[in-house]
This record gives sequence, C-alpha cells and structure tokens, in this order.
Amino acid sequence: MTAADRFADHALDTRFADLPAVAVEKAKVFVLDSLGVGIAGSSVEGGDGLMHVAAGWGAPAVPVWGRAARLSAPAAAFMNAWQMHNQEYDGLHEGAVVHALATLLPAALAAAEMRGGASGAELIAAVAVGVDIAAGLGLASRSGFRFFRPGTAGGFGATAAAARLLGLDKPALKAAFAWQLAQASGTMQAHVEGSPILPAQLAFNARAAVQSCELAKLGFAAPEAVFEGPFGYLNLFEGDSALEPVLESLGRDWRIAEFSHKPFPAGRATHGGIEGAMVLQARHGFAAADAESVAISAPPLIVRLVGRPPRPEAGASYTRLCMAWTVAKVLINGKIDLSDYRGDALMDRATLALARRVSVETDDNPDPNALAPQRVTVRLTSGAEFDWTCETMLAHPARALTKEQHLAKFQRCLDFAATPLAANAGTRLIEMVDRLDGLEDVRALGALAGNLS
Repeated sequence: MTAADRFADHALDTRFADLPAVAVEKAKVFVLDSLGVGIAGSSVEGGDGLMHVAAGWGAPAVPVWGRAARLSAPAAAFMNAWQMHNQEYDGLHEGAVVHALATLLPAALAAAEMRGGASGAELIAAVAVGVDIAAGLGLASRSGFRFFRPGTAGGFGATAAAARLLGLDKPALKAAFAWQLAQASGTMQAHVEGSPILPAQLAFNARAAVQSCELAKLGFAAPEAVFEGPFGYLNLFEGDSALEPVLESLGRDWRIAEFSHKPFPAGRATHGGIEGAMVLQARHGFAAADAESVAISAPPLIVRLVGRPPRPEAGASYTRLCMAWTVAKVLINGKIDLSDYRGDALMDRATLALARRVSVETDDNPDPNALAPQRVTVRLTSGAEFDWTCETMLAHPARALTKEQHLAKFQRCLDFAATPLAANAGTRLIEMVDRLDGLEDVRALGALAGNLS
C-alpha cells in the first residue's frame, strides 16, 4: 500500500466514535480559537484588495468570517485561511511546526457548504483526521524548512478533511492528494523577507484543497506515490524524512490533542522570549529604560525564523517575526496585543531603540525543528543580571491555557472584525462550539462568524 492509501483509509474509515474524548475536546477548543483568529484577521491591511480579487473567482456561496460577505467556496477558503494566519495568532503542532487548522478549517467549512450541510460530529472527525495527516507530514521530516510547511503539509490535511465532508470515496481521495501535490506551493522566501504574501501561501493551499476534491471527480489517471515517490511530496518539499512511524501512529496518536495555542499574536518562535521578558520584569520590577541588553539563547530554528534585525518602518508582517522588536514592545508595555502590530504602534522609536539592544543567539540544538528550550538574560544598566529558561512554551499541551485564558483571547479577537459582529455573537459562537458534537449543521458556524445570521 502507498502512503496515500494509508492516509485515505485513516481519513475515511475513522468514525466519530473512534475519537478519544481528549481529541474531541481539543477539536472544539481549536475550532473556536481558529474562528476567533480568522475574524480578527478580517481587518488586517490588504484584505479589501484580496476580497476584490477573490470575488471574481465564482458565484458567492460561502461566508467570509468577520466580513458580512460571501464568496465562492474556493475563494472563501482562500480568504478565511489568509485571515487565520495573517496575524501569526493561530494554533499549531509544535513538533511538526504546522499550523494545520489555518488551511483545514476554511476548506472543511467550505466543503460543508458545498455539500448542503454537515453535522458538528462530522466536522470534528474531519478536523481530527486532517490534522493527523498535516501534522504527520511535518513530523516525518528530518530536515529544516525549505518550503513553508504550514501551507504545503497543511494543504494535504485540508484535502482529507474536505474530501471526507464531501463524501469522496478512497480512490477519489487518493486522486485528490495527487491533484493537491500538483498545486502545493509556498517557499520560505516570504518568511525570510517578512512579506505579507506569507499567509497567502496557506490560503493558496486551502483553496487548492477544495479544488483538488472537485478535480478528483474527473477520473484523470493520477500518480500513486504522492508522498513517498522520488518526486513526491516528502522528497521534493522536505528532503530527509521518515514516514513509516507516522503511518503506524494513525488511529493511535491523535495530533489535535498535541496542538498548542498561541497566547501572543506573534510568531510562535518568539513566545519564549515574550514570556521570559514578562516573567523577569514582573519578578524584579525593572522598567524598560533600565534594560541595558537582552540576550535570548535558543535552538537554530528560532534564530532562523525570528532572529532578524529590527528595522524602522518594516511593516507588521516582518515585525511579528522579529524577536527583538516584539520583546522590546513587551518590556515597554508589559504585554503584547493585536493592536501593537497596527498603525502608529509600528512606528514607535522607543521600541526600535530598545529592540536594537536585544540579541538572539543559537544554542546549537541538533534538532532542526526544535522551538525550545529558550533562555532569556536581561542585563540592567545597574549591572544586575537576571535569567529565565523556558523548557516548554506557554500554551503547549503540557502548559495549556486555562479555559478563561482561551475565551479571553477569543473575545479580544472579535474586537477586530472588519464588520463588527452582533453584540451576542461571541457568546453564541462559544455556546455553539461547546456543543459542537451535537450540532445538526455546521453551516451555522460560518453564518455567525461571517455576521450573516
């Protein structure tokens, strides 16, 4: 059997009843978190232009979150995926370094609309199997990033979830995987340069997932070795990999249960530095002006992803992925918020000056995908020096957010909807997701998140 066979078996044979309680509960948590983040992303600069372009991709049918608008299914999957990742605030599987829900949930809810409805239990099962595939591909990699894995690996998980909700059979899902390989896209160049095209790379793969499921119905002869072939996904996009342990784990290890929140609206790689700055400042009571220097020692991936130098007028996409700027903002304000990456906050000279005294250095960790440990050292102008080490980042499953913290993040996200939601929309969404496994039709989620109810 090929890897596509085994992924298709898992995606289509798994029943909702097969899911352990922790997988069901975590699916609910991250569906709500993802909807909130996607709603907040509706007001990010550039969104109106993307909406104008996407509106030409077909007749409106599927809600766009936070916008009181509908687009065609592929276009809505594109916009909702872009909105979910454009603030670096969506959850991820840390070991895989894959933000699987950003591609998967928009494609899955678009598929539910295309089908004419789907139950909440069906959505939860689709999320669980799709995350297993997306995160599994990331876990199989033994190489550092060459392509933007949240988009490329995430697209295959999105394809599986959408195919399940659309009722595709196994041969059709295998063909859909082949169509997805033909469309998989997104390099690390946008990340390196801090370009706002970066979140669009997830959006392209979410749109492709919906299209792959439709194209699979045409009966084209499709490549079989989609994942393991000499020019299949893993060899072409990842390089060195070990897929067999991932395939053997299907149905045993539920990757949605291993998901991490993002408690701060910045690249996950910055979160050790953010928490360290907050902890040390709270513990020792120094002001930002007292800090002579801040040094962060972290695995090579952290340096690669967020060790970039602070730059004046760099823009939000660059700055969210700049450890130095983000840590400086935390020391000045005592926190980091969505509003810190918008408007005048990005132009603050005091933040830039302090950021230039923050360094990020490698600890030579041999794991190319490691995000921790991270060590933060603050040296004051008085000569005092304070250290804090993070072995496991906040909001990892081992240090999960409380329900109150999770809901506070969700409610804050709603404040940034491009079209303000109804006064009770947040409460209704929370209640709806709480009983998601009993919800008759998940189209109600899209309508409410899109402010169309």
